[in-house]
Amino acid sequence: MQELSLNVLDIAQNSVRAKATLVTISMDEDTKEKTLTISIADNGCGMTKEQVAHAMDPFFTTRTTRKVGLGISFFKLTAEATGGDFSIESELGKGTTTTASYHTGHIDMMPVGDMVSTMVSLISMNPEMDFVFRHTLDGKTFTLDTRELKAVLEDVPINSPEVVLFIRDSLTEGEQELKQPEQAN
Repeated sequence: MQELSLNVLDIAQNSVRAKATLVTISMDEDTKEKTLTISIADNGCGMTKEQVAHAMDPFFTTRTTRKVGLGISFFKLTAEATGGDFSIESELGKGTTTTASYHTGHIDMMPVGDMVSTMVSLISMNPEMDFVFRHTLDGKTFTLDTRELKAVLEDVPINSPEVVLFIRDSLTEGEQELKQPEQAN
């Protein structure tokens, strides 16, 4: 995978398979400290301690359609290649949180990629689920929560073309606002 956003998409698909109803994807960036932490948390079926121990083994998967599961292994590798950390916390019946921390100044730091398209794909392809995307950049935070959108939409499907376009525009604008320098008063 050439971008971290694709790793996030892959890990979030694990949450879909785990029958999660809520997935929270958080990105916390500190440009001064040159750090990035990406966390994907769900309320899915969770894993046993044994499954967590094996989850980073590329030749261990709970899927029946293939014998190899590389998503978590790649996510771990991308973090550790920068001198960062990786962890999985899971409780059976309660959910899983996967966290990767990066040193963004490291030569092996991959580009984040297109998180807007990742989130739009997850939301539009899984309308029965709720997603929270939270991006914090140097103390400023942008959040998109599908639970709030669904409350306003009432009977309009969240994956209708007009709503998907609105979500894409909202995510794009939110990301652009985060990157704007602070205005001096």
